[in-house]
Amino acid sequence: MSQLNIHVTPHFEKDLNKFMKIRHIQTKSEAIRLAIKEGIQHTVSQTKRIDFSDWLGLGLEVPTNKKTKFSSDDDLWR
Repeated sequence: MSQLNIHVTPHFEKDLNKFMKIRHIQTKSEAIRLAIKEGIQHTVSQTKRIDFSDWLGLGLEVPTNKKTKFSSDDDLWR
């Protein structure tokens, strides 16, 4: 197992101590490992695959403007 050194704010340390008391954890390192593990599990379980397949063809459903200023796309560049 590799070692990781971190600097924590007083606010984080206070919250970590509360977490340790609630969960009956003896060491800060174990508390941090558990908190990170649970955070990762929560994030992974909440992540959904984004599917844009419902968007296919939506542009074709929009009505076209019948009263255009130009008769074709070529007229735009003249």
